Amino acid sequence: MEQYKREFIEFMVESNVLKFGDFTLKSGRKSPFFMNAGAYVTGSQLTKLGEYYAQAIHEHYGDDFDVLFGPAYKGIPLSVATTMAYARLYGKEIRYCSNRKEEKDHGDAGILLGSKIQDGDRVVIIEDVTTSGKSIAETFPIIEAQGKVEILGLMVSLNRMEKGLETDKSALDEIQDKYGFKANAIVSMSDVVECLYNREVNGTVLINDTIKSAIDAYYEVYGVK
Repeated sequence: MEQYKREFIEFMVESNVLKFGDFTLKSGRKSPFFMNAGAYVTGSQLTKLGEYYAQAIHEHYGDDFDVLFGPAYKGIPLSVATTMAYARLYGKEIRYCSNRKEEKDHGDAGILLGSKIQDGDRVVIIEDVTTSGKSIAETFPIIEAQGKVEILGLMVSLNRMEKGLETDKSALDEIQDKYGFKANAIVSMSDVVECLYNREVNGTVLINDTIKSAIDAYYEVYGVK
């Protein structure tokens, strides 16, 4: 596993974003782990988060793209932080773009925030986590409507590695099959387990034998094959 991935997993834990225990998800599933990207709230956290995303995007998509699109609302700070990190780390000026939930009809009118998307642009979409693909279903036509653009792929922070609500494929695989572009994550839950199982982070073992057994049992039911 790349070092930045190990660091990112520890960063999620230290930022209180990734937790282990007993959680009820929006889908109704009972899960032994939970991720809340809304817990990234400070300047230093967002700076580091942007750098981890930039490294993962650079690894999977290089720097031959023009726009980083972050769907409203959580994608807005992600796209801003990551374009800033891209400039720092790779000397590449990527433009950020996001959508509004409601179209503005005065001043800076339209559905988009940040840079407008133009004919010929190559776009990477950035999100926190995808469980059902609903936000991509909303985002895809907005980007397509801007002109002749190419969507290179999607980058999320965590691949939960569980089947969707309607098929036995993961949400990332469903997106790739449906829209024809790649969908990747900074880390997967298998990376998380590999990194944290019976290992202390700040003096605490987060995935002990009990939690590991609960995760294994969860994936017996909901995990992708």
